[in-house]
Amino acid sequence: MSKTKKILALAAAGVFALSLASCASDSGSTGGGEAAAGGDCNVGVSMPTRSLERWINDGEQLKSLLEEAGCTVDLQYADNKTDQQISQIQNQVAGGSNILVVAAVDGQVLAPVLAEAKKQDATVIAYDRLINGTPDVDYYATFDNYKVGQLQGEFIETQLDLANATGPISIEPFAGSPDDNNAKFFFSGAWDVLLPYVESGVLVVPSGQSPASNDDWASIGIQGWASDKAQSEMDNRLSSFYTGGDKVDVVLSPNDSLAIGIEASLKSAGYAPGADYPLITGQDADKANVKAILDGEQSMTVWKDTRTLGKQVFDMIQEIVAGDEVTVNDTKTYDNGEKVVPSFLLDPEVVVKDDVQTKLIDSGFIKAADVGL
Repeated sequence: MSKTKKILALAAAGVFALSLASCASDSGSTGGGEAAAGGDCNVGVSMPTRSLERWINDGEQLKSLLEEAGCTVDLQYADNKTDQQISQIQNQVAGGSNILVVAAVDGQVLAPVLAEAKKQDATVIAYDRLINGTPDVDYYATFDNYKVGQLQGEFIETQLDLANATGPISIEPFAGSPDDNNAKFFFSGAWDVLLPYVESGVLVVPSGQSPASNDDWASIGIQGWASDKAQSEMDNRLSSFYTGGDKVDVVLSPNDSLAIGIEASLKSAGYAPGADYPLITGQDADKANVKAILDGEQSMTVWKDTRTLGKQVFDMIQEIVAGDEVTVNDTKTYDNGEKVVPSFLLDPEVVVKDDVQTKLIDSGFIKAADVGL
């Protein structure tokens, strides 16, 4: 953790401790991962931002499920600001939330505020993003994030028949936000498939933005998963390394928000869907990207049906409140530096043009009208 992040987190925790002093006597829970067992269902849900469609959907769906079950819910969005998220969590616990569901803006800075929350007997569920450097995370619910990247890498491998290709095939890899723990899993899953082809020369990276190993993924990360930053980065690569008629063949984009920016850059550079258009990956099945898939501007997206994630977290909360053993299916993978966090992993799946109707529309995940059908 950087010095600035430490100061921010510790200062916030100090304020939090003072703010809770007056209400500590009101806490009647028993502590640990079973803090809410047998008690009220009072849930604080902290989502990172409203700037991405998926977080709005995740938050509202979980809130609806919990309220239908009689829980009290405080849903907050942090505008991608760590200090704002810390303050919101403080207020949720001070307001009586005995279960916290946190999708972290920055998984490295929440340890102090969660330590104070744990003193108030809150149970903490990390939602989709692992919270690092703290023993005070009780459970983690997410998709198999390594598999997300693996599916992207395997899609590229299969579509280009890399095992039998001689190359050179040009690829430009991107990675997600350096402060998002999931981003390293996405990249690692894809790069474990693709790096051998880079090393053999079948794939080439004209920009030089080619991490030598998974550990270097953050060197090509796009802060905040921002579409405009991805667009600017792609603009720079195209103008600097693709001149004289050279074309990019593949863009590894870890999610849909980056893909939208990359696609805007390609359009500005004169690329159009057709035989010479690059293969582009994505993730999340955002409406704009599903439309882009239908229009031939994006090749695929990895769909994580976040309704199943919300339902799983809802079920975990019900088990906590009932005092039952919380269901997990992974107790080995997600080491946050302080503990291996008991986790529940869900499976993602690939969506291409031919799948849009059957997987996304027929299931009710999106409406046909939202994607021009």
